[in-house]
Order: sequence, then C-alpha cells, then structure tokens
Amino acid sequence: MTNAPAIAIRDLVKRYAPAGGGEGKLALKGVSFDVPQGQIFGLLGPNGAGKSTLINTLAGLVMKTSGTVNIWGFDIDEQRRNASRAIGIVPQEIVFDPFFTPREVLENQAGLYGIPNGDRISDALLEAVHLADKAHAYARTLSGGMKRRLLVAKAMVHTPPVLVLDEPTAGVDVELRRQLWELVKQLNDEGVTVVLTTHYLEEAEALCDRIAIINHGELITNKPTRELVDMAREKVVVVTVDRDLGPAGLAASDARVTKSAVVGERMIEITYDKDRTNAGEVLALVQGQGLGIVDVSTREADLEDVFVSLTSNI
Repeated sequence: MTNAPAIAIRDLVKRYAPAGGGEGKLALKGVSFDVPQGQIFGLLGPNGAGKSTLINTLAGLVMKTSGTVNIWGFDIDEQRRNASRAIGIVPQEIVFDPFFTPREVLENQAGLYGIPNGDRISDALLEAVHLADKAHAYARTLSGGMKRRLLVAKAMVHTPPVLVLDEPTAGVDVELRRQLWELVKQLNDEGVTVVLTTHYLEEAEALCDRIAIINHGELITNKPTRELVDMAREKVVVVTVDRDLGPAGLAASDARVTKSAVVGERMIEITYDKDRTNAGEVLALVQGQGLGIVDVSTREADLEDVFVSLTSNI
C-alpha cells in the first residue's frame, strides 16, 4: 500500500435486532474515520459508546447493518479473507485453551490461517513477548501478565500490518502495563499500525499519535493527540497563602475565574479560562483579596479534561 489508510470506515451503522419487538438498539450511527498507516491510533469513549461493536465489526464477529469498512485496502464484505489476514485482534478477555502450551497456542493459531510449517514464526514471537522460557509450560500456569503477552503474540502469528488492542491493560498492575506498552511501541517501530482502546487516558495521551472519541454511537472528534489536548481551555493554579482560608475561597467572584475551592487550610485551587486571562492576573486577584502568596503550582489541562468535556456535553 502507499499512503492509503490502514483502516477506512465510512458511514458505519449497526442496529442490533430487538429482543421483543421494536426497532432494536442503534449501537453505531453512521461513523466515519480513517486510521493512518504506521500510527498508534486511540479509540476512546465511555462504556456503552460503541467501541466494542466497532472492534467486533473489524474482527468479523459483528455483522454491520450498513456502511463500508476497508482494512489494508480490503473490503470486509467482498474480500473478507484478505481483510482478516491484514488484522490481528487482542481481546479484553483472556481466551485460549489452558491445557495447551504457549507454543501450541501459536502453532494452532497459525494453522487456522493456513500458514505452512516452514513459514511459522512461533518461536520468534515467543522471544519477542519474553515467553521463550515458558514455551512448553501449560498456559494455565502462566501469570496474568504472561497471558496478556501471549494474546499479543497470538494476534501476530500471521504477521498482520494492523493490530487492534481492546483494553489490553484493564485490571493489570503498573509493571505489566509498562511491559505491554514497550511491546506495543516496539511493534509500531517495526511498522505495525496499532489501534488502541483504553480507559487509562494518561496512557492514550502518552502513546497515541491520533485519537478518535465516540459517544452514543457517534464520532465526536478525531484529531492528533496534541491538538486534542490543546482544545482544553481551562487551567488550574493552586495557591498557598499566608493565613487560614474560609470555606468560600475567594471573597469576590470574577468572570475570568471558572471556579475556586479551598483544598487545604491555606491552599486554594483556582480554575480559569486561559483564553481570557493568565496566571499572573489570577495571582493579582488573590492578592487583591488581601492575601499574601507563599507558594504557587499550576496544572495544565490533559486528555482527561478534554474527554470529560466532550462526552459530558452529549
């Protein structure tokens, strides 16, 4: 492929059949976006937003109602076999036979894709996910982190150019999350396009080149990560003053201040619109209340602020 998108989705609609009459649930409402080649692309949204439906459509587990989906240039309806070979899916759930060894898990998966014995890369994948020493242990004896890494290897047995990770670090510890993200970045450096869903927004901000957010089955934004974070208009300054504060915070309101709250006996947290004022003017406002400033710290807006703002307005 050239500069064509790794995944191209146009007017994707999914309506589930009703359980007892009626129209059924409309899970995706004409979603359209591209996933550029070679990027780590974040797909975010609250629970029930439609992320899982979209991913299961890519995986061939959910039949779309209408619209088109192309994976690496292959239409999922007209060229299902080629589209399936172009994508690997790492599900949320840990799914494989616990009585197989990791090597057997990979060999069986390669067999399902019709990969000849001489072309299989099971041992190389086990090395890549740091499971070579567990190649012949029963999968049920692996730790949770090892099982997660085995799922990534399983999704890569057919060397797909696109890898989808659906909440891969849900419920795992900090060290495992770090290991998984190192693996993801390594795969991306080797040319694999990665689509990531996660509830850990700080991870998405750190890892993703571009982020799309869906809510109630609709795409509400799709921007480069830095541009998305810059959408946040509010900034926070925490001021320590020279005497105890009452619960009211600032004695007088100011249009430039979004809110203020006392967060300690002598600390006040002030949120302000950075497009209308700056930290210096906010500090002057504090001093105008007759308060002496002992210390100041600021917090820039992050992806979580933008996410909450966008998804709470719908």
